[in-house]
Amino acid sequence: MEETAIEKKGATLEERLYAWRTKHLSDRQATIILALCIGFFASVAAYVLHSIIHIIQHLLTSRFHADTFNWLYLMFPVVGIFLTSLFVRYVVKDNISHGITRILYAISSKQSRLKAHNCWTSVVASAITIGFGGSVGAEAPIVLTGSAIGSNLGRLFGMDKKKLILLVGCGAAAAIAGIFKAPIAGLVFTLEVLMVDLSMASLLPILTAAVTATCFTYIFMGSASLFSFHLDSMWGVERVPACIILGIACGLVSLYFIRSMSVCEGMFGKLKQHRWAKLALGGVLLSSLIFVFPVLYGEGYSAINVLLNGTSEADWNELLHNSMFSGNGKWLILFIALVILTKTFATAATNGGGGCGGTFAPSLFVGAFTGFLFSRLWNMYQVGIYIPEKNYTLLGMAGVMAGVMHAPLTGIFLIAEITNGYDMFMPLMIVSIVSVMTISIFEPHSIYAMRLAREGKLVTHHTDRSVLTLMTMDSVIERDFTAVTPDMPLGKLVNAISKSHTSFIPVLDNAGSVLGEIDITKIRHIMFRAELYNKLTVQQLMLPIAAQVGESDSMEEVMRKFDLKGTRYMPVVNVSGHLTGYISRSRAYSMYRKMVADFSAE
Repeated sequence: MEETAIEKKGATLEERLYAWRTKHLSDRQATIILALCIGFFASVAAYVLHSIIHIIQHLLTSRFHADTFNWLYLMFPVVGIFLTSLFVRYVVKDNISHGITRILYAISSKQSRLKAHNCWTSVVASAITIGFGGSVGAEAPIVLTGSAIGSNLGRLFGMDKKKLILLVGCGAAAAIAGIFKAPIAGLVFTLEVLMVDLSMASLLPILTAAVTATCFTYIFMGSASLFSFHLDSMWGVERVPACIILGIACGLVSLYFIRSMSVCEGMFGKLKQHRWAKLALGGVLLSSLIFVFPVLYGEGYSAINVLLNGTSEADWNELLHNSMFSGNGKWLILFIALVILTKTFATAATNGGGGCGGTFAPSLFVGAFTGFLFSRLWNMYQVGIYIPEKNYTLLGMAGVMAGVMHAPLTGIFLIAEITNGYDMFMPLMIVSIVSVMTISIFEPHSIYAMRLAREGKLVTHHTDRSVLTLMTMDSVIERDFTAVTPDMPLGKLVNAISKSHTSFIPVLDNAGSVLGEIDITKIRHIMFRAELYNKLTVQQLMLPIAAQVGESDSMEEVMRKFDLKGTRYMPVVNVSGHLTGYISRSRAYSMYRKMVADFSAE
């Protein structure tokens, strides 16, 4: 009897696992089981990450005196960035920044394949960065970790490309659910931010992973919410105007957040080849900001809890502790406004200088401070009916996060779940929706997607565009062609045509640039007239190129040119203008139709 793949001694682990899975499990059963595993591993990663961060922060700051500033704030963040950069440079040897953007890129361009080291390296790097005071969040690194776990488990068990996308989404949902104890937020984050299409086939695995991660997080960390919140007063319809105005303010703050982050990233990007200059600039900027505004130290969740639970000036003045503003409560409003303005620079300096972290927590932080500042000014100047500062701190968190991510449902459900603020659903919806509508006027993409959108590599919920994004130039280009020169006589052209497999012949100059093409169907009437073989040349017979595409052009642009020009073939040229191959209209459309069918099938 012929040996099975499992019995073959030379079979790899992947081949053995694939053979076992196909023999004992259907694809649907395997996906559910993998979703359970992903949920467990993601919750473990989240627990380990937060534990390391808290241990480092306790060791470094537990003896700080609250009534004065501390010079160590100038040193700790620089040390953290330096240690992280060494870890990335000599251990990881790969770029692990912009975790969620990397997931989007993997989905759109890498067939949902994330490297194995992403299952743990982001946890270590972000723990060092945040523990030493880096002003970033742990959520993006843990989402990258969860997605990498999903991707690598899927590959290990031989899942196809579509299932890999789903498992990457399961990992992201599990990571959000695990770190926040918010399973619904994990689900909607995957749908809104990662843009994994929702169907009955994908809903169950994603929810399974999210619920599993949440349950194990409760086991590891107890039942306490990340933020404690008690509703001051029930929301009433008379507060709708304040909610709408706050939503507009959150949208504008979100725009400032995205644009200032982009400018800072561009500034650090210019120092890409100067590692020490980046470290010096990032370290000096971050340390200086933390020294003046200690609330920028780390994720900032303790400061958010002060705003959510404060009931008096004395409570809110805790934000001034360890700073040069300590004991001067009259500067609280100015202090909060400056923190909102400087948080993005602290976050960009952390990542730009060599640290590792995300913008998830910073957006929550800025949102909380925005909501509190808005409500204080509203009440101070008696703009309208009194609005509770605590409630609007909560609404500001949802509004800014929804605006930065272009994800209103994520903002609504995450804030409701992590604070148990379900009584605030109506104002949460108003603020989040208005915020996203406001920022969408100026910025069509989220902070995570805008880099890929500029390069045409972003998968969206639009099926046609998603399929074209997943298609690659290499998959449709034809490199087997016969070329001729413009001075070649008709006789030699006929000989070249006899060797060609296409109905066209490209005409190239000595450098390999396209000058035109010979359409065989247009010269049939003279091809066999021997008396013309030495009288006519290729230059006299060739036709101009109707359209051409570059190697880096998107498939959306390729299809647009096919529709616009009506041509059957288009030459593909490199950056130097030299011909590298041809794209056939029939082949491109055949692959497109096949991918649409695969993409749409459950």
